[in-house]
Amino acid sequence: MKQAVVLVGGLGTRLGERTRLVPKPLLEVAGRPFLDYVLDEISRYPAIQEILLLACHRAGQIVDRYEGKRWRNAAISVISEPAQLGTGGALKHAAAQLDQQFILLNGDSFFDFNLLDMVASHATGSCMARIALKRDQAGDRYGRVLLEQDVIKAFLPAGARTNGPINSGVYRIDREVLHMIGDVPCSLEQSVFPRLAANAKMRASLYDGFFIDIGIPDDFERAQIELPQRVRRPAVFFDRDGVLNVDKAYVYRIDDFEWISGARDAIKLCNDLGYLTFVVTNQAGVARGYYGIDEVNQLHDWMNRDLAEIGAHIDEFQYCPYHEAGIIEEWRKASDHRKPAPGMILDCLEGWPVRKEASLLIGDQRHDLEAAAAAGIQGHLFEGGDLVAFVRPLVEAAGMKAEATVNNRGA
Repeated sequence: MKQAVVLVGGLGTRLGERTRLVPKPLLEVAGRPFLDYVLDEISRYPAIQEILLLACHRAGQIVDRYEGKRWRNAAISVISEPAQLGTGGALKHAAAQLDQQFILLNGDSFFDFNLLDMVASHATGSCMARIALKRDQAGDRYGRVLLEQDVIKAFLPAGARTNGPINSGVYRIDREVLHMIGDVPCSLEQSVFPRLAANAKMRASLYDGFFIDIGIPDDFERAQIELPQRVRRPAVFFDRDGVLNVDKAYVYRIDDFEWISGARDAIKLCNDLGYLTFVVTNQAGVARGYYGIDEVNQLHDWMNRDLAEIGAHIDEFQYCPYHEAGIIEEWRKASDHRKPAPGMILDCLEGWPVRKEASLLIGDQRHDLEAAAAAGIQGHLFEGGDLVAFVRPLVEAAGMKAEATVNNRGA
């Protein structure tokens, strides 16, 4: 699944004068448009190559800021509605540009969970939509969702219950849903989804991550403090050969690549726990003339495609093609990116919102640990065995440390 669709056309009337002249998703949170945070999150996933923004209220501002731009590796397009058509009507208006399956999100809410886990979830039987549910969100502002295992049985209105799972506004949608959208304006939430639930064609996945919806003044003000803190995440840096894959000396062909036992599950664990996940690997085979950078990139792209099958991904691959003894002149030199130098790690720390004090590196060589120490993060030596069993206690302990830090700052 390569397409994400973001609803950014609402009037935002509950925010009063704030949204009279500005679309709600463009309201600034800690100095940035809220929608920028949403796009940062979507574009973390290499599978997402296209983002459609469905705009209406003050649509010109959305067009001016985002039309034709790239957000990391995703191309952005804006589709402007001629009038307020509702969430279902917005999809119907954009029908010609929708894939067979796509991810749908609200542009005024942020949910920190592993998006690819929801995408990779396969329901038994017919399913036209899957919702990511926030497992519990206190208060009577939200409607609640009744489940039988992962099948949605009913949607309860706001105030009906003060606890239980809520709809986060993030969905995996089959375009067959468009056939259920009749006259517009039409609301997915009020008209389409209850009918899907009544026919057992809607399922759900439960997640515990940070959730915020800026639709009311109190939560908009809360977002100013909490959202910038929550998007700063701890990171796990993985060496590649000998940690993620069996080291067969200069692996660059997909046919030669063999995952270490538990490696894919270790990456997914990090994704599920909210870690940024990076690969930092010396690739002197480029300088030695064994293969080129295209082959390195092709292998890394394949790794992410393979990981996506289980709902996992690597946020960024960093590799160093340089070596002083190389035979290819372009790559024959010393580099501060070649471990034990910390350059690759430092690039990730600079380019991503990393919570450094809770981050760690997993390597199988002494120079990996030296690079981690030079970058100011903890290094751990993997000497073989099942990688997920090795990683789990490390990331669970670091995650508790990171959560305590966030909670102390927010107190």
